[in-house]
Amino acid sequence: MSSTQAAIAALRQSLSSTIVGQHALLDRLVIGLLCGGHVLVEGLPGLAKTTAVKALAQGIHAPFKRIQFTPDLLPGDLTGTDIYDPRSADFHFLPGPLFNDIILADEINRAPAKVQAALLEAMQERQITVGGQTRALPELFMVMATQNPVEQAGTYPLPQAQLDRFMLHVKLGYPSADEEIQILRLDRERALAEGSGQAAAQPLTVSAADVLAARAEVQRVHVSPMIEAYVVALVRATREPGAFRPEWAGVLQNGASPRASLALVKTAAAWAWLQGRDFVAPQDVQALAPDVLRHRMELGLEARLQGLDRDVLLQGLIAAVPAP
Repeated sequence: MSSTQAAIAALRQSLSSTIVGQHALLDRLVIGLLCGGHVLVEGLPGLAKTTAVKALAQGIHAPFKRIQFTPDLLPGDLTGTDIYDPRSADFHFLPGPLFNDIILADEINRAPAKVQAALLEAMQERQITVGGQTRALPELFMVMATQNPVEQAGTYPLPQAQLDRFMLHVKLGYPSADEEIQILRLDRERALAEGSGQAAAQPLTVSAADVLAARAEVQRVHVSPMIEAYVVALVRATREPGAFRPEWAGVLQNGASPRASLALVKTAAAWAWLQGRDFVAPQDVQALAPDVLRHRMELGLEARLQGLDRDVLLQGLIAAVPAP
């Protein structure tokens, strides 16, 4: 294990001691960090979505900003704006919160289309255009967004073009009974420590240089031609599910784009690297496929009539596509 792998492994362990019962979420956040990809976290209130993202951001010695998305948010509130200075009779650019390394977009679906358009440029091009001038964002830049799938009043569903820019879409469920008991005990321990005046334990941090070095190592993980063909077959199966499951012909209105193939290879390589391997195995692809493909599939009328959801379809297609 390299020193970089050891640092990232220690970060994962530190996060697990802070966030109970959401190991898959923490792993996906770390994978997004290693791939330089954006992560969308979806779950009911109280499942530690925001807490997990903030914990990861605090574990990295890099500029971090949390943005609470609301219906009255303006594009300039994200990107920054040109401010007139009467002393110099000139305009000066005041950078917005997007000019940070890690962005937490809390309840991202509560902002209107103009704000989403401004965010879309930052996510895809890693740059921001204000007043006709384009400015580059930091090299480490990534967006971790949260949304609540239940409350739809006052929300703006994300367009498919923006959803496609998220490398991973993670869905959260409730913790187990044992994990929930552990959450209660951990919260009580923290309250007692604060009440007694004891200093809170400082979270382990890694530097931005460590993260960039880890990204370089992940890029060197070997992906064989057989794995590449397997990835493409899985992605194409979302476009023509009837070819693998005849009863599912026409259940999807649209399948995943080639951007999904790129994301699946990158995330599988990151997962293999986290396991200490320098090559991608079929199980790495299968582990990440649901989170990479889930938000890139549009259900058709036939799927609704059959009572199918994306996760059921994905599990069926993963089982049907032959692995190398």
